[in-house]
Amino acid sequence: MHTLTDYGFTDRIRGLFSFRFPATGTSASVPARVIRSDRGRVLLATDSGPVHALSDGAEVTGDWVALTNDDGAAPPAVVGLLPRSSTLQRKKAHDPLADVQVLGANIDLVGVVVPIDRPLSTNRLERTLVAAWDSGAVPIVILTKADLSNRFDEVVAQTVERARGVEVFTTSAESGDGLDALQARVGTGNTLALLGPSGAGKSTLINALVGSEVQDTGDVRSGDGKGRHTTTSRELIPFGNGSVLMDTPGVRGFALWDAEAGLEAVFGDIEELFPLCRFRDCAHDREPGCAVQEAIVSGNLEERRWLSYRKMERELASLHRRQSVAEQRRHARSFHKVVKEAAMAKDYRNRFRED
Repeated sequence: MHTLTDYGFTDRIRGLFSFRFPATGTSASVPARVIRSDRGRVLLATDSGPVHALSDGAEVTGDWVALTNDDGAAPPAVVGLLPRSSTLQRKKAHDPLADVQVLGANIDLVGVVVPIDRPLSTNRLERTLVAAWDSGAVPIVILTKADLSNRFDEVVAQTVERARGVEVFTTSAESGDGLDALQARVGTGNTLALLGPSGAGKSTLINALVGSEVQDTGDVRSGDGKGRHTTTSRELIPFGNGSVLMDTPGVRGFALWDAEAGLEAVFGDIEELFPLCRFRDCAHDREPGCAVQEAIVSGNLEERRWLSYRKMERELASLHRRQSVAEQRRHARSFHKVVKEAAMAKDYRNRFRED
C-alpha cells in the first residue's frame, strides 16, 4: 500500500496545506491527492491508504485536496482544493463552444513522448511543446523504442533540432537504456506527465520505470504505426522516492487552449522578428521590408516552421472569438433574465396594490 509521500507529498506541500487549511479546535482536514477522477467520484491517496470520495467534477488528476476527518463515521468528502502550481489543458475535442478540458494538475515535468520507430511529426511535436510550456511545467522530450529503429541517429538529431533547447532523453524499455537518466531528471517528490499519441510506448515505458506490469500494453499496427488505446483515463502511478508518473490516454490531436505563453516559448525566435518589419502593421505576407519573409528567403527561418506558427496563431485567435461570442450570449441571457424578473416583480406589486 502506497502512502501519501509516495504520491509526492513533500514538506513544501505540507506547509502549503497547513497554511491553507489550518486546524481549528478539534476540527482538522486530512491532506489527499487525486489519483484518478471518474464521473462524480475521485480515487484519493491518503496517509492511511487509498479512499473514494464523491466529487462535483472540480477536481482533476494530480490535485491536492482537503478531506473531512470523521474517523470513518461517514464517507469522506472533499472540502478544499490547494491552488494548482501547473495545469495541463487543451480545448475539448469536437467542441464548437470552445470549452476547456483539464488533463492534469500540479505537474513538474511534461514528457512529450515521441516513438523513434516511425517518422518524426514535427508539427505534432511543436504543438505539444506549446501546450507543455503553457501548463506551467517544464517540458522534456522522451524518445521511446530506441531498440526498434534503424534510423536512430537521424531521428535523434532531428528531434534535438526541432525541440529547440528542450532536453531530449532517448530510452528503450526493452533494454533499459536511458531509464536511469530519466528517473534522475524527474527527481524526488516530482510528478512527470507523459503525453503522446496511442502506440507511442507510454504504458511500456511506465512499466519499465516502475519495474512491474502496472499498465496494460497493446500491439501497434505495422502499416501506420498506430496503436489501440490501452490507457483510458489519467492516473497517478508512484515509482519511488516520492516521484510520480501521470499516464494519459493517447491523443490524435491537441487543440490548444489559451496557449499564447507556450506559443511564445516555442516560437520566440519568430516573434522577435516582428518589430524588425518596416511597417508596424505588417501582415508578414507580401509587404516590402517584412523581416519574416526576408528570414525565410535567406534560409534563417524554415517556411514549414513559419506556417506551423501561423496555423496555431489563427487557431488561438478563432478560439478567443468563440469565447467572446459565448460570453456575450451568456451576458445577454443574464440581462434578459434580470429584466424578466424585474417585470414579474413589478406586475406582482401592481396586482397586490389592486387587491
